Amino acid sequence: MIALADAAATEAFGRALAAKVRPGDVVALSGQLGAGKTSIARGFLAALGLEGEAPSPSFAIVQPYEPPETAIPVLHVDLYRIDDPDEAEELGLEDARADSLLLVEWPERLPDSFWADALWLTLTIETDGSRGLTARVPAAWKDRWPL
Repeated sequence: MIALADAAATEAFGRALAAKVRPGDVVALSGQLGAGKTSIARGFLAALGLEGEAPSPSFAIVQPYEPPETAIPVLHVDLYRIDDPDEAEELGLEDARADSLLLVEWPERLPDSFWADALWLTLTIETDGSRGLTARVPAAWKDRWPL
């Protein structure tokens, strides 16, 4: 487990992670409300060049970022409001994976098979208020993990 002391450390982890990604990657961010998923995403997007604060895509579900706004194409996805996996098909995530990076919050809303090759990060809120992070690392990430 990786310990993240506070919000700044959580964002810093996102920035470090951004240095390791490439188009076609999927980074799944799992954890309860307030665990730090969006903090990691904000650090991640800032490291890829996004100026200003990245909004949570809770209502839009998918927030796209394209160069020159970010170094590579990124889809920041929040599946919290998805109740049926069939709804996700309309989002076109499978097609986007060809040339974009997917940064997905609430990936557990879709079947595990959809995320077989994702770097799956799970955040927990620890008793001292810090965050704990565990990772499920797929073969495509073996040479890039740990950060």
